Amino acid sequence: MDNNWVIALVLAIVVIVPLAYYAGSLLKQLARQNALQQEAIIAKRQAHQAHDKKILDSVVIITRAMEEEQCDYSEGCWRLSVLLDSLKLSSDLNQQFPAIFELYNEIKELSILEDRKQLAKKQRMKEDYQRMTAEAKLRDKITEEVKSLHQFASDQITSFSKKV
Repeated sequence: MDNNWVIALVLAIVVIVPLAYYAGSLLKQLARQNALQQEAIIAKRQAHQAHDKKILDSVVIITRAMEEEQCDYSEGCWRLSVLLDSLKLSSDLNQQFPAIFELYNEIKELSILEDRKQLAKKQRMKEDYQRMTAEAKLRDKITEEVKSLHQFASDQITSFSKKV
């Protein structure tokens, strides 16, 4: 009977030790994968921050130009809408700055650059009238939003600098 216990103990050790080793190696592999995942997440977040900082730097320049009347509201809203839509870490900015996006939506179908040059004079004047009408209708709201957007972009840039 004692012999059976010894054999059972040896068999148990022969089975349990490799299983324990295998479990340990799996846990180590899992820890390594988790660490790599966290590094990838951090790298992605840093890349998004770098991208957003570059975009927000442009937003600050455009809003400043709009405030100083060096850039008309139509062009500024067009550029700002496209830039804000490309941000990775901010969303719902179209709800935070609705007039900017509204002007963009009203003029985005109008001809620009070479296409505009190809238009007949009457059509070009018609599109200019549409643009000016939309701009005049939203001017006061856009003026307020440009100031808020300038502050928002500056604050975001500052927060990115503090996180690094």
